[in-house]
Order: sequence, then structure tokens, then C-alpha cells
Amino acid sequence: MQKRILPVALVAIFLIIFIGFSCTKLDTTDIGSDLLPAVDNVNTFDTLMTINSSQGFFSDSTFIYKSEDMALGAINNDPLFGKTNAHVYVQFKPPYYPYSFAQFLDTLAGLDSVVLCLKYRGYWGDSNQLVRLEVKEVVDNMFRDSVFKINYNNYTANTGITLGVKDVDIRRMKDTFKFNNGRDAVVNQIRIKLDMSSTWVQNLFNRDTLAANPGNNAFLNDSIYRRFYNGIGIFANGGGNALLYVNIADTSSKIEVHYKRKRAGKIDSVYASLVMNASSSPVAANAPVSNAANSIVRARAGYPVSNPLSTEQYLQTSPGSFVNLDIPGLSGLDNRIIHRAELIVEQLPPLDAFDETFSPPGFLYVDLKDTGSTTRWKPIYTDLNPALYYNPDSKSFLDPFLPSQIDFSYFGGFVRQKTDPLGTPRKFYNINISKYVQSIVTRHIGNYQLRLYAPFNLYYPFMSSGYTTYNNNMAYGRIKIGSGSHPNKDYRLKLRIIYSKIK
Repeated sequence: MQKRILPVALVAIFLIIFIGFSCTKLDTTDIGSDLLPAVDNVNTFDTLMTINSSQGFFSDSTFIYKSEDMALGAINNDPLFGKTNAHVYVQFKPPYYPYSFAQFLDTLAGLDSVVLCLKYRGYWGDSNQLVRLEVKEVVDNMFRDSVFKINYNNYTANTGITLGVKDVDIRRMKDTFKFNNGRDAVVNQIRIKLDMSSTWVQNLFNRDTLAANPGNNAFLNDSIYRRFYNGIGIFANGGGNALLYVNIADTSSKIEVHYKRKRAGKIDSVYASLVMNASSSPVAANAPVSNAANSIVRARAGYPVSNPLSTEQYLQTSPGSFVNLDIPGLSGLDNRIIHRAELIVEQLPPLDAFDETFSPPGFLYVDLKDTGSTTRWKPIYTDLNPALYYNPDSKSFLDPFLPSQIDFSYFGGFVRQKTDPLGTPRKFYNINISKYVQSIVTRHIGNYQLRLYAPFNLYYPFMSSGYTTYNNNMAYGRIKIGSGSHPNKDYRLKLRIIYSKIK
């Protein structure tokens, strides 16, 4: 499972085309609008329901699989949401054991350089500022021995000496870089040359399996290698105002060891690669399974997000924030046909350059707070995909929930843009909860509290065996929205219902 910035953008573009570019209309009911009867106030009516909303922040942590795009960098200047620091821990290992740099008939003639390579997938934030990355040795034994452990976004590991520093220019990431005497070339790769004088770099080369001191090698098997080498951490400890996205499981992510070899009397420059094995299940004892973690720290204190007004709320992609929604009017609905019930979420002006630099989440999501529970949440009934059976009241993961099959053309939830009556372009979201509202009317299910947020992944432990993907990248997106009590009705969180009375 891999969450990709480009495919997510393509999904959003497709959905906008699917809608027919009608998102500039002031009437925002246009997903499936061709199926709706006209509101004539004789047979078909519409109403806006008041939403009581309140701000919340996730205290639990977010899990990311090793194969997914990870955030790396720092947001140092966001006047609304504060600061974010994202760093990556990873173990790059030989592709097999026992391993040696020199192959049959080769003789090692010397070390040239060691380069950390990271596959670049995109960015979020200000591309005009350099992002300083610092590579450090991990000295935490718990990290090296935790290759099968789930590492959440609040994970940290103890680190030691600095191995390398690089100022990354986001604008140059698509440039072609040639290396290995021009025989190889790469694009979209971050390359950080490590300090040749460090003991860590020298040992990495000198402990080759075929080194002169066989008792000191580290490449015979994985257990010996992990005792020698815990891993590395990549940190954003300097300038920059953006998050880079890297995929450490991609074949372009590796540690390149460039060295000279002697074969048949001729000295040649070559390189070998240590890679990451993204397998998350136990394998043979000698296989080079790698540990990895993506740590993301938010610092919101002193910024508006930490003390929102009653007229505004803040949504920040995981690990982020949420908004609780209570809709008292749903409890008193009489018997009727619900043609359309949609949550309308509006970006709150005034907008400035930071709202373009730090773009909104690509997708929002809403679920239900389970009856009688303060911590358990469940998927909304039916509306995620009317063609897919799932049971939010299931008590067993044998009745699976598959959010990867959400029908966004029906459910909505993706970011769109319109121009308001004052001529200001603003982002907004429509979320279809028609079948849920109809179930309240006809099946008399509970009027649940809803939770609105921008998830990275979804996890319902009572009906799923693991974490499943949603369409947002980790920490990618933030938006200030109007609350349910905003004095301007055009900016207010609201529920619009189109219905017909049953006589």
C-alpha cells in the first residue's frame, strides 16, 4: 500500500471534471444533482439545519507503513497553525547475507564516498526556501531491535554524531544529477554526502565480510549487522518552511557506498547499495528486514489554532485536529423522503498568501461517535459507498471495513473552489450523508455525534485487522473553516437537506 501525491491529485482532478466544473456555483449541491427533483416548495423542499460544532485535537498517534510516502522537513512560519517538525528514522541494509562489497576476483582498493539517497515524491509549503537536512547516527538499541514493531508518528530514537548535512532546494529536484563518472543519472532524488572522516562511515566500509579481520565483520547475518548499525535519522534542524515527501522503500532510496576495486590489475570506481526491506511481517531469521519510523511533532501553543474563536474551527491533516458536529434537528424529523443531505464546509476568509502556500487537505472525512462510548468511533452508515456492504455496528473484524473502496463521486469530501458573493475565491467541501439521515427517519437509528477531520489513514479495530489508506498524505494540508455559529451564514458549517413529504 502506497499513498502517492500525484495519484491523489489525479483523483481530485478527475472528480472535478466529473462534476462538470460546476463548483463555482453558489448552489453547492452538484454531486448527483441530475438525480434530484427541483425544489418547488410544493412537493420538494429544502432546509438548512444548524450544526453545533466544537474544536478538538487528536491525542492518539498515527501509524504509517514503511512503504508509504513519509514527511521530512519543517514548517517554521505558519501564522495560524504554528510549527511542524518531521523527521525519518530508517535502517538501510545489505540486500542479502552474507554480503561483501568486493565480489569474486575483486580486491578492495579504497573508499571514495558514502551517499544517502532518498526518493523525492513532492512537497507541501514554501518551495522558495531551502530545507536543511541533517543525518545522524541512531544509537538507540530499541530501534535496531524493533523491525516488526509498529512505530507511530510520536516515535523518537536516541541519536549520536552528525554524519552529513544538506540544504535542499525544492525548485531543483527535477534537475538531472549525474554520478559514477557520468555513467548513472537520477532525478527526484535527495543526495546527502556523508562525512568521510566519521568512524561510522569508515566502519561501514571496513567491516565488509571479506575484510582482513573476519572476526570484526558485520555483514554475515542480520543479527550481527543490527548490533553494529542501529540505523540513521534524518532531521530538519535548520531553515525551511516546507515538508518534503520521501519514499524510503523505493529503489532510489539507499545508502550508496562508492569505492575502488581492483580486478585483473585494473582499478575501477564502482558502488554498492544498502537498501530498505519494507516487509512488515516476520520472515526468515537471516533476511534483512528494516525498521523505519516517521516522527511528526506539532507545536501549536501561542497560535490561533490553539485558542480558536467560537466562530471558527481548524482542520489539520493527521496527525492533526478534528471538529465535533452535533445536529439536534435530525432527532425531530418526521416521515419524509431524503433526496439529498450534505454537510457544507466553507473556508473562512480573509485569505492571504499563507493560505496558498499551505493548501487545504485534499480530502475530508466524517464518522460517528458510537452510542455509550467516549472513545469508540465507527464509519457512517452506507454513504461511503452505497454499492459496498459494510456494517458499522459489527463486533468482529470478520465483517471488514474497506475505506480504500470509498466512492468519492458519491460521498464527496474532496476539496473544491468557488467564488463567493464578494468575488473571493474560496475552498469548500460537500459531504453526502443522505442515506444516514434517511436511516434516522425510517429506521430510527440514533442521531450520533459526528467527527469531521482530514485523516491520513483509518482504523476501526473492532471491524478491521489493520490500518487502511485514505487519500491524504501525512501532515499534508490545513484549513480554517467557519463554525456552525459563524455570524455570516455563507461561511457557516451547515447541513442542507432536500426532501419530499410523505402524505
